[in-house]
Amino acid sequence: MRDKYRLTKVIFTIGPATADEETLEQLIKEGVDVCRFNMAHASHEWIKNCITKIRRASQRVGKQIALMMDVKGPEIRTGDLPGPLDLKKGDLMDFIVDDSVKAEADIPQVTVNYPKLIQDLKPGDDLLVDSGLIRLKVLEKTENRIRAEVETPGEMGNRRHVNLPGVHVDLPSLTNKDKKDVTFGIEQEFDFFALSFVREAGDIELLRRFLSQRHSKARIIAKIEDQTAIRNLEDIVIASDGLMVARGDLGIECPYEELPLIQKDAIRLCIQNFKPAIVATHMLESMISAPVPTRAEVSDVFNAVVQRADCMMLSGETTVGRYPLECVRVMNKVARRSEGIIKTKPADWIKLDTAAEKMLRSAAMLAQEIENSGIVVFTRGMRYPLLLSALRSSKTPIYAFTDEEALFRQLNIVWGITPFYFTYTQDREESIQNALHMLKVDKWVKSGDRLVVITNVLARSKVVESIQLRRIE
Repeated sequence: MRDKYRLTKVIFTIGPATADEETLEQLIKEGVDVCRFNMAHASHEWIKNCITKIRRASQRVGKQIALMMDVKGPEIRTGDLPGPLDLKKGDLMDFIVDDSVKAEADIPQVTVNYPKLIQDLKPGDDLLVDSGLIRLKVLEKTENRIRAEVETPGEMGNRRHVNLPGVHVDLPSLTNKDKKDVTFGIEQEFDFFALSFVREAGDIELLRRFLSQRHSKARIIAKIEDQTAIRNLEDIVIASDGLMVARGDLGIECPYEELPLIQKDAIRLCIQNFKPAIVATHMLESMISAPVPTRAEVSDVFNAVVQRADCMMLSGETTVGRYPLECVRVMNKVARRSEGIIKTKPADWIKLDTAAEKMLRSAAMLAQEIENSGIVVFTRGMRYPLLLSALRSSKTPIYAFTDEEALFRQLNIVWGITPFYFTYTQDREESIQNALHMLKVDKWVKSGDRLVVITNVLARSKVVESIQLRRIE
């Protein structure tokens, strides 16, 4: 096994700071696993150019990374103002949905692009503007306006983001813009689509039908960003192919003291259902402008690792930050050190129902008992790698061999999995020998190491699953 290779995966968001080919090559060498494109800011032409650079850089480095499109989704924003408003505590502010409504007295007003704002809000509700920097309390509403009082002051500019904590917002989960973006993403062979503001399992199914109708093999990552999603969390996890704990909006929509508990519970729920979990937003925020992280950020990365998240994600740190490579190096160092304290026995709270699932647990336990061991699994689907990963054995590397190109890239998101794109032969023994040889040549293993191999074998013309113990010659 290669020394101290990182089990927890790293997603970086591409932007002006990382879009040149040289930086992309360096990031891939540093071990990033997935490149995320934020559709709130990216044009299709720019994305096409970036993908070309990523694939060229990947080819030179000898590592293929996955592509993730973060679908913008619905959002509520204020309209334009004549000039910035300096709102003080106790000031009144009117919110309208029809710009023909005339302002009352000296009370400033602003339009909001959500038609059901007045219908959905009631006195006592919170209304947060500019990512929660300005907090207002709804005092009253009429047929054509919401009147609110400023509780947390600040300067309000044009087109500020609006959050309505605890309010079920009646917006489509997939907008017309999203559909155009996803169609483009399918053409560009994106591996993952991260769906913003998922509120229920039906949101996932809507996108899945859209992908299926266009014959896409891409997988869906559900972004949980509000209280409705938390209430429906288990159904969302089951319906999706993975979960992103999007701590930006989630930290605005939910009481901040609940956020660490939500993150911990979401990761555990994902592992129990064999789904990847991603922790995102503000992980190394200070490194947008500083070359080293704060101690609190190091602890945040540590907690994500020991809670056994599959992936950690960088956003502004690698889009506009001054130190994108340093950010990845920090994650590498902290993850490798933190993974060393994770319990090495399989998590006993994983429920395994079928005989095949129990066989995989036995394989993991066997590999743990053997020094310098690992697991080799041949697969054309996610289930076996996901189940082996869910056992979270930090001593045991998992080498997944597949001849499915899309699956090969998608396995980059799964904790502890090292994927290999591999051509199967008709002779199963020949395939096993070829895989073991590849591992030795690439220096993942050395002569004398023993690996647990999970594969099917032919027994009197019948195919059966098997666990084999193989020695590297």
